[in-house]
Amino acid sequence: MKKPFQNLVVDHMTLLLEPRYYPVAYALFRIVFGVDEAGIIYEKRKRWPGESEERSMTFAVKIGENSSPRKTLGQSIFAVVQPSEPDSQSSHVRSMLESRGGSAHWQHVALRTSDLLAFHKHALDRGVNFITPILKDDDEDLIQVFSGEWIMPGRKPSALFFEFVQRNPGRALLRKIASGNRQAWFRDRTFLGLYQEKENEYRSGKVTPFIDDELFAAIEKRLSGKPLWEIKAADLRDVEKLMKDYAASKKSRSAPALAA
Repeated sequence: MKKPFQNLVVDHMTLLLEPRYYPVAYALFRIVFGVDEAGIIYEKRKRWPGESEERSMTFAVKIGENSSPRKTLGQSIFAVVQPSEPDSQSSHVRSMLESRGGSAHWQHVALRTSDLLAFHKHALDRGVNFITPILKDDDEDLIQVFSGEWIMPGRKPSALFFEFVQRNPGRALLRKIASGNRQAWFRDRTFLGLYQEKENEYRSGKVTPFIDDELFAAIEKRLSGKPLWEIKAADLRDVEKLMKDYAASKKSRSAPALAA
């Protein structure tokens, strides 16, 4: 049975673009989609070492708004990112675009939940990997966490992952997060922090998968030989059990290291 925190809706989507397309896309959003200056939510820049001028890293636009009385929950938002690093420097965004062979690709979808802590625990208990703790955005009234990538075992990184967010968290919830996660309050741990985390992953060649290869193989084996229409509720109960068993076993194996 679906729990309230599983009633996920799209909060925003992040689009990766080649540098030549980046300013053109800005113009298209302003002219074709009717985004006025108030609809530019943010634009972040950085001066890279050895560069004399700043470069734009990302901008976000609000392309629409529904009739929800809570307007921050009724916006359609795109975040756009280009590889802003000098050509001589590595860039995970550039690698993501090149590996997928195109000038524009969706990178991640942010899904909004009413209870991020409950969803996060639900996912962890079923073997889902996350690359950040739950973070508090200093610029927006939200908390967020980023998952590993959807990667087939033995294949190249897909550059596709999820962000999960909760908007307008109450003070009690923020105190609870802060007490157990001091990193959540570091400034710029959201966009810039995620950017650096992905850069570190791609430089190391070890990109965190959404679920471990071992768990992927176990699920694949349990459903082997069944066309989609023959996967029944009992099969899914078995899969969920093996996911929970795997996550519990993984947690117990890592417990001594955590204690140390």
